[in-house]
Amino acid sequence: MTSIPKTPSRYRSRSDAKTPLTPSIISAFNSISISPQKRSHPADLSNPFITKSRQASPVKRATGGGVIVSDSFHRQAGGGVIRKGGIETRLDVISRDYLPPTSQPRPELKRSRSTPATRERTQSTGDNRDRFITTRETDDVAATLELMSLNPKTVSPGHTARLAAATGVPLNRRVLAYHEAPPASSSDSTLSQQRELARPLYGRPGELPSSTSSTTNKSRRIPTQPERVLDAPGMVDDFYLNLVSWSIQNVVAVALAESTYVWRADTGIVSHLSEAPEGTYVSSVDFSNDGAYLGIGLGTGEVELWDVEAGQKLRTMGGHQGQIAVLSWNAHILSSGCGDGSIWHHDVRVPRHKVMELLGHTGEVCGLKWRADGELLASGGNDNVVNIWDGRVGDVTEGARGQAKWTKRNHTAAVKAIAWCPWQSSLLASGGGTNDATVHVWNSGTGARLHSLKTPSQVTSIIWSPHKKEILTTHGYPTNAIMVHAYPSLERIAEIRDAHDSRVLYTAVGPAGDVVCTGAGDENLKFWRIWEGVGAKKKKEGKERSSSTRSGILSIR
Repeated sequence: MTSIPKTPSRYRSRSDAKTPLTPSIISAFNSISISPQKRSHPADLSNPFITKSRQASPVKRATGGGVIVSDSFHRQAGGGVIRKGGIETRLDVISRDYLPPTSQPRPELKRSRSTPATRERTQSTGDNRDRFITTRETDDVAATLELMSLNPKTVSPGHTARLAAATGVPLNRRVLAYHEAPPASSSDSTLSQQRELARPLYGRPGELPSSTSSTTNKSRRIPTQPERVLDAPGMVDDFYLNLVSWSIQNVVAVALAESTYVWRADTGIVSHLSEAPEGTYVSSVDFSNDGAYLGIGLGTGEVELWDVEAGQKLRTMGGHQGQIAVLSWNAHILSSGCGDGSIWHHDVRVPRHKVMELLGHTGEVCGLKWRADGELLASGGNDNVVNIWDGRVGDVTEGARGQAKWTKRNHTAAVKAIAWCPWQSSLLASGGGTNDATVHVWNSGTGARLHSLKTPSQVTSIIWSPHKKEILTTHGYPTNAIMVHAYPSLERIAEIRDAHDSRVLYTAVGPAGDVVCTGAGDENLKFWRIWEGVGAKKKKEGKERSSSTRSGILSIR
């Protein structure tokens, strides 16, 4: 026999070594006899894993006597595989391979010329779903909701029942669901009434319609006709002057050209107090805090001090180089604003009256007001500037000068209207002239502007209500109006259009804080009951007085 060349052992793997069937193995297969009877083998005492009581495992075979070894069986054994029907069978093998479904041709996209034909855009329109916006089928959504439902079988039934009872949520029901709308607030009359009363404080400006005469809202009404009218012939129509003042003793002072008159509201008596020197006129008046003295500013720069009760002039304080457009008292200090932009503090107790000069304006000072506690002084001028000064004078020498604590330049016109809030001392309101027509509210502690209100015409004066959170403003052309605004919303609560035939230039509030006196170039003084008094008795007396004096017009002269 020819020898078959062998592969060297260092290049041969173990899986390649085969043991062919030799004639001796075939003869051994022929001698095998398979019987269905159970056979037992003698125990091998030398083997510790075989015991006498253990029997051989039964072998279930066909009931035939023996297996006939045919030529095909020899060929199968030679090939290493014994087919089904022989002594041993192998696992069934799937003969059909998996064939993926044939993909249908994708429809061609119809796009505009501006749509980019990118590969990613084409793929997103195919089988791939958007990664952010899911397009689940209905069955998927139902299965998800089924998984989200509360299944009492997976948890303790007692715990689930206690949890449902504690939360008030029934089993297998969504927590967020649509229900009936809550009942309207109008069903509660008390709550509706409280909201109606509080609406002026938190409403938005501009909600009320305008009119040619007067407008009021449902929760706030004011008389549209004055309670009393006084004839004031010779009243000067000048925006920068301040010609009306109302004292705490219920006495009204009004300047008519060169003369100054006082009208006692309790008795209705009118008396002539002073006459300006020849060649000059009265440009400003203001009562002291106790109402006993009246300061009168003249067009030539002098300041006169008068005793109201005695009707006697006490002294004349000069030094200014221009007209005194405004005066303001703080205890024994009388401050004056001059046409040259300077502010002087006059101590009326000492011969050398000038104790301090404030320089912060380049135009005429036409607005000046001390705060009630005397710690701050606010001023406004024709230079569109608002200054807030430190009011502490102390022991200073003659000619001392002060610097403004805050300077505000938000206005675009002359600032005459200046007013401190009586129930919140840090609030200061200022109003601008024709080119501005805006009211600003300032925080005097921080210097911040808190609120702003645009009005239809120039702002001539501002008054804070001492009993309500409201602000009164008077205006010039074209409305000549008196307006009441809520604070802090600045909603327009009431408006009296054409309160005078000309600009409403001068205002003063009574000692009770309920009646406002207005003066204008139409030579009339009008008294308006804007707010109610503190007590019901005063309210009743005011109505009686109103009915008795509304019919006629009293004359000051």
